[in-house]
Amino acid sequence: MYKIVGYPRSRAMRVIWLLEELGEPYELDPAFPQTDTVKALNPTGKVPVLIDGDEVLTESIAICAYLADKHGQFTFPAGIIERARQDSFTQFGVDVLEGALWTAAKNSFIHPEEMRVPAIKNVCRMEFARGLETLEQRLGKGPYVMGDTFTIADILLGSCLGWASSAKFELPDEGPVYAYFKRLKERPAFRATMAKVAEAA
Repeated sequence: MYKIVGYPRSRAMRVIWLLEELGEPYELDPAFPQTDTVKALNPTGKVPVLIDGDEVLTESIAICAYLADKHGQFTFPAGIIERARQDSFTQFGVDVLEGALWTAAKNSFIHPEEMRVPAIKNVCRMEFARGLETLEQRLGKGPYVMGDTFTIADILLGSCLGWASSAKFELPDEGPVYAYFKRLKERPAFRATMAKVAEAA
């Protein structure tokens, strides 16, 4: 059985969501970042951490890629063009959407107060809005970013949209991105994940 170490209302949510999609059993230790429990596994103190037998893995995207590849689901095989396109959506999500959200978070409550730059949050909101415009342009006619196939790229993008909602970033109330996020939230595994998040709140 897998073990996830990490407070669910964090990037650990992505790993929980994927394991729910996979139908794989897992144990959850809802440890907060920077605690002794987490630092014993990851020197950065960041969550999530995945324990698979004797192996310890860190970084949510790497963990999701590992699990998807291991189980042969929710990803395209390496070395084909579809995988490259899938990875480009994942990288876009991390670089553009998560980048804006993470910078805003660091300047809201993570950095020491004397090191925060509150004005940067306006730039983050602008960058995020532009990212949503790009995502709308890149969305095809399928229900997911890779057409009919749900992948870990959707998990990353969906988690960013959920993070934005919690952080009070403006999200569209109609149109392609709105419909895309609605489809993601309707997935049973997403709902199961949100129940875990609520339990840990």
